[in-house]
Amino acid sequence: MESQTSAGTRGDLTVFVIVASAIAAVGGILFGFDTGVISGAILFITKQWHLSGGQAEFATSSVLIGAILGAVAGGALGDRLGRRLSIVGATVLFLIGTVIVSVATGMAPFVIGRLFIGAAIGVASFMVPLYISEIVPARVRGGMVSLNQLAVTIGILVAYGVNYVFSHSENWHAMFAVGAIPGLVLLVGMFLLPESPRWLVAQRRNDDAADALKKIRGRSDVGGEVAGIEREIEAETGGRLSDLLAPSLRLPLLIGIGLAVLQQAIGVNTVVYYAPAIFKAAGLGSATASIAATTGLGVVNVVMTVVAIWLLDRAGRKPLLLWSAAGMTVALVVLGAGFALRGGQGSPPGALGRITGISLMVYIAAFAVGIGPVFWLLIAEIYPLKMRAVAMSAATVANWAANYVVAATFISLAHLFGDAGIFWLYAAMGVLTFAFVLALVPETKGKTLEEVQAIFAARRARRHPPSPGAEAPGAPGWAKPRPAK
Repeated sequence: MESQTSAGTRGDLTVFVIVASAIAAVGGILFGFDTGVISGAILFITKQWHLSGGQAEFATSSVLIGAILGAVAGGALGDRLGRRLSIVGATVLFLIGTVIVSVATGMAPFVIGRLFIGAAIGVASFMVPLYISEIVPARVRGGMVSLNQLAVTIGILVAYGVNYVFSHSENWHAMFAVGAIPGLVLLVGMFLLPESPRWLVAQRRNDDAADALKKIRGRSDVGGEVAGIEREIEAETGGRLSDLLAPSLRLPLLIGIGLAVLQQAIGVNTVVYYAPAIFKAAGLGSATASIAATTGLGVVNVVMTVVAIWLLDRAGRKPLLLWSAAGMTVALVVLGAGFALRGGQGSPPGALGRITGISLMVYIAAFAVGIGPVFWLLIAEIYPLKMRAVAMSAATVANWAANYVVAATFISLAHLFGDAGIFWLYAAMGVLTFAFVLALVPETKGKTLEEVQAIFAARRARRHPPSPGAEAPGAPGWAKPRPAK
């Protein structure tokens, strides 16, 4: 018979859950807006401050240094302060950074502001999906957690639109200033939401957890669910960074960190950060025209993320990841071929522009329907409760570190390998991503967070059959009973 905890987390999709998830997902807009706004702003910053290629790379990627630091600290903050207050703190940092960047008159204050913004999105990028995953029913967890990724794509699209509006005046300060609007919305909204019940139970605040669940579930009989969460926590040990090295956490950690790196190694943020520059290289003459073409990519990103939200709890996580990696790889191969044939005999005028536009649209569509949202969903699903914030922090650090390396090396690698070679290099990473997913990633569709842990416990039991008297295969694979005092 299904436990009350499972029943409670499988059903009860209330209006409150939808509204709470949507408010929290505004954190994704902050992430997406800052990711997208730099793509247009950097054209005018480079022109105004006469930046070299290396300086432009640093101006673009400096936010990622802050994001890495924020992700490192975010796990501890999420466990100490709670999910809700961590998101509030990150929003305050974002607003401070936005003000600094919006009035910056030189590289030093610009970079300082970008570091503040980066720290904020480093925390929010995993704390928002973590918060949502802990309040929504299992049967719709894929779609609801992926509201965050939809918000990211909306933020990117809004940033592209803002870039276009201000491109005529080249007012990059105003481009960044618009980001304060979603920041204020998130700050106010999070004060109206309850804390994660799972975190409250972990803090032994069961009465507060029950009050939060009553709001979230829309009913008063939540005692069984609170008790079930408490039993789950009591069965677990750990919660420290060193506990990530436990043998039973190795596979989930490998999957999380591996997907974190591969999501970036396939080159998606080179398109987000440098799409206008890529379009200019493909023959679109003006910065305004390149930014307008980039806005089309933003529309595709949003539309396909909506498709992904519909598919996640129907098709499943793993099939979407596989199709995503395959589609991105094919698009990159074609894009590289277009640049390789640029100016060749028989190449019609404007052919490269058309190839670039179509290839990038297919590439972004494949990313948005798969590895874009699924990575953030999976790292909110595959770790035990006591290790969830710390493990998600580790995966997020890996993601932002890989993001930084890709963003900081794109221009240099393009000079080294050529315009075609750089896209073929990313295509090779796409092949590696396909193989990694096929071999290691489990399907988590429709399963409670507790049942996901049972998948890893069963895998570990198959690899290492227990000796007589050892822990039963059905128990949480990474948890060990507490020693008697």
